Amino acid sequence: MSERKYRQRGYMDSDRDRSERRPSPKQELFGPKTPQMPAAHTVSRCAGCGALLPPGFDPWGRCARCGFELHSCKQCAYFEPSARFECSQPIPERIMPKDARNNCTFYAPRTTIERQTSPTAPNTGRSNDPRALFESLFKK
Repeated sequence: MSERKYRQRGYMDSDRDRSERRPSPKQELFGPKTPQMPAAHTVSRCAGCGALLPPGFDPWGRCARCGFELHSCKQCAYFEPSARFECSQPIPERIMPKDARNNCTFYAPRTTIERQTSPTAPNTGRSNDPRALFESLFKK
């Protein structure tokens, strides 16, 4: 009965010298790795065309790119298509149409937090033209 019952590697290996094993790369780290997350910023986009609206834009105006009314339900932060009257605030009656200017007292411009993934330096040495970037792949 001196023979072990289970012969799997690692089971009762008291005769092995454990000091010969090298530490794994995970054991060599001294704390958690700092994530390299890009910076974030708050922006407002037009609900009609998706153009970036300048900070401090006039909510009673129109989009400079497409002419969409900015003081409308579709541009509002409380616009919710699945809610009653398509608004998450307690409005007494439905406002129609949703893309036209209205006088709603609950209006707040919709803002989103986006990651800054483009380079901040204007002259990075690369062209932003997609066709030029594609053709640079196949240059000889």
